[in-house]
Amino acid sequence: VQLVESGGGLVRPGGSLRLSCAASGFTFSSYAMSWYRQAPGKERELVASITSTGGSTDYADSVKGRFTISRDNAKNMVLLQMNSLNHEDTAVYYCYARVRDLNRWGQGTQVTVFS
Repeated sequence: VQLVESGGGLVRPGGSLRLSCAASGFTFSSYAMSWYRQAPGKERELVASITSTGGSTDYADSVKGRFTISRDNAKNMVLLQMNSLNHEDTAVYYCYARVRDLNRWGQGTQVTVFS
């Protein structure tokens, strides 16, 4: 199982970024996927989740209306579109799946919102 994130970077407040997670080593279309983030000095928190078919999504209150999670089961990818970014969104963002009763994490991608 491998999860590889990309798309992080530096952005001004109010800006946008799109994160991607490329998955391999498992039947991607059978598993729910999530994005987590961890800010310096804070615990890792759930940002957004999407069911295996993409038919249902869920978001942390702090990102509702600004972030959108989606997936492309043909390409084994999950995306996180992040709009109206603010300083509180600065964190390392991780792609996550629970596959075969094991927690699987990507290496993370840094998102920094700076003035």
